[in-house]
Amino acid sequence: MALKEEMEQQGNWLFRYRSILPVGILMLALIIFIEMKLKQSPLSACDYVFESFCLLISLAGLLIRAYTVGYSPKNTSGRNTAQGQVADTLNTTGIYSVVRNPLYLGNFFMWLGLALLTENVWFVISFILLYWMYYERIIFAEEQFLERKFGDQYREWAKRVPVFIPNFNKFSKPDIKFNIIKVLLKEKNGFFALFLLFSFFNVIEEYIRKHTHYNMVFITGFLIAMVSYLILKWLKVSLSNEN
Repeated sequence: MALKEEMEQQGNWLFRYRSILPVGILMLALIIFIEMKLKQSPLSACDYVFESFCLLISLAGLLIRAYTVGYSPKNTSGRNTAQGQVADTLNTTGIYSVVRNPLYLGNFFMWLGLALLTENVWFVISFILLYWMYYERIIFAEEQFLERKFGDQYREWAKRVPVFIPNFNKFSKPDIKFNIIKVLLKEKNGFFALFLLFSFFNVIEEYIRKHTHYNMVFITGFLIAMVSYLILKWLKVSLSNEN
């Protein structure tokens, strides 16, 4: 099998099972986080500032995803886990005019915030390299699919727009309206999981240090995210039953 075909095959497989990567990163991050906290001195004001900084990075990733999903037509920019690649149209405006893979860029920042929370430089570097190697093949497979489906239209767009590092000079206004309902329904899982993980790590940290100086930003955010998730889940089920 040619290398090009092998990379596409690997990319399609990783695309289908790409939810495995976050689980592995999470488990390793938790182990390193616990190890680092066992060696550290008591909490200081700087620790709370750093933790908030990590959360802001992850929230920035979530906002990138929300913006992308809100301006994406139906049957594009989705999870598509079961059926494989799906693209009824080629997204070329809005965030897709500055970067070709905004969802993966958003995912990167969401997980980078959690990786930074471990305060282990080598883990952060390893995470960045692993993320790139993993998603490089997924992106390659996606681009092969898009090039076959959209031909010259895709090739012309790909020449102008970078793969992963945005070029804001090329921004063009989205040609559809922002769909807030779609964002709420699609990104509720990520919003809930984000605050759940930050709160979980904070609880573990407080247990290790044997005190209860919880980060109330994390805890409050978790409670809001949980209530929002349950309401949106109920609304989604209710709408599905009506249809």
